[in-house]
Amino acid sequence: MSVEPPPPMDALFQCWDRLRRPIWMFDPLTRRGVYANAAALTLWGAATREELLARDFSNLSPAVAARTERLMRATADGSEISEQWTFYPNGAPVTVQATISAFPMDDGALVLLFEASPVEVEPAERRAIEALRHTSAPITLFSAAGDRLFANPASWAAYGDGQGFVGHFASPEDGEAMLAAALSGGESSGVREMLTAEGLRWHHVEARTVLDPVTGDVGVLLNEQDVTARVAAETARATAEQKAAMAEARQRFLTDMSHELRTPLNAVLGFSSLLIEAGLDDGLRDHAQRIHGAGERLADVVEHMIGLSQEDDWTGEVRAPQSTLEPPTAPEAASEDTDDGRPMRVLYVDDNDNNRKLISTLLSLQGVVCETANDGAQGVAAASRGGWDVILMDIQMPVMDGVEATRRIRALDAEASAVPIIAVTANTLDDQLLTYAEAGMNACIGKPVNPPELFAGLMQWADTPWRETWRADRAEAAAA
Repeated sequence: MSVEPPPPMDALFQCWDRLRRPIWMFDPLTRRGVYANAAALTLWGAATREELLARDFSNLSPAVAARTERLMRATADGSEISEQWTFYPNGAPVTVQATISAFPMDDGALVLLFEASPVEVEPAERRAIEALRHTSAPITLFSAAGDRLFANPASWAAYGDGQGFVGHFASPEDGEAMLAAALSGGESSGVREMLTAEGLRWHHVEARTVLDPVTGDVGVLLNEQDVTARVAAETARATAEQKAAMAEARQRFLTDMSHELRTPLNAVLGFSSLLIEAGLDDGLRDHAQRIHGAGERLADVVEHMIGLSQEDDWTGEVRAPQSTLEPPTAPEAASEDTDDGRPMRVLYVDDNDNNRKLISTLLSLQGVVCETANDGAQGVAAASRGGWDVILMDIQMPVMDGVEATRRIRALDAEASAVPIIAVTANTLDDQLLTYAEAGMNACIGKPVNPPELFAGLMQWADTPWRETWRADRAEAAAA
């Protein structure tokens, strides 16, 4: 009876079983052993081949997984790789010099064939090698020409096969400059954009010259640290700061333009109205009406432009300001006298002479006693004397602005602290109106001033029982 010869693979295994050099096969797809000779069983601390092949190696560290994938790709064309490996059979480290190649199985699958020779390595060197392999920072050694000589697993995972020094950088000019700087004898470092397997990433890179421990030639060691999250945070902060600065600049522009345009328009419209009602002959009255009409059209243009400039995209429709300061509404029965029969007394604070003349003239024609102050500091001094029914307060003034003046009036320890204060200003943006309200102002009238709105505001706030309310509050506080 004839006996068929054993399969070629079995015959090969039988030959390897007689060798004293440890030989084993590892399938990187299933992450299990395929074969091990007797010497390999001793190296791996296994009593039997079945025991060793039953071990589960699926829980590989990221560094070992990346290294194994690199070996499969590097040996797929029949090449051999010789490098040092440290294994941990049963928890004890064993360092070998291994020759690794791809081996085709009978079914065509490729596995890794390891042929190992034990080596003696100093403990410090062994630890350094393991730290280098397991660090998450890509570390690569290049020749002076920029060819890659060594890459730790993190570097290989980030850049794959065959990338030269310059090929790591998104900008070749950055790579060339850093390589040249390192070869000049110095250390080159900085944050650069890199071309990684995950796409463009920001790395802090450091390049320095070292000697190749194999050939003794000058090489360049590239050490990298991913700082993409930090760069993104810094970029976001810079963008936010730039946006805030632009918003502040636009706010200043709007405030200045509002003041510089509306203030003279206030005089044009106010005094032209006075001329129209002054009993001029028909020709002069016609001139005054034309001036007033042109001023109104210009005022409409100014309001439209300022409204548009408040929009985020500067193209939207004009929105009416939303504020806690409501425009005054006309009372059902308007009178320029107070409840006790005396004329209404108004303090008007404004640094512009035309505005003071206009408002005082308009109020005097209605029987209102109007005194003026030229800035906020004078306004506080006048207000502290008391006796006012309403204070009209400009905002943008020298020495002391209207907001600060209002705060100081509200802080007075007297009845004058409760007097209604109406802002009369060209600065009527939403956040400005909120600031006025927070300072203690009761309402706001925009410039150019509309006389009916002005008179309505005065009557509305003069008729409120603010004196009685203040006195009752003081009495209650004293009793407590």
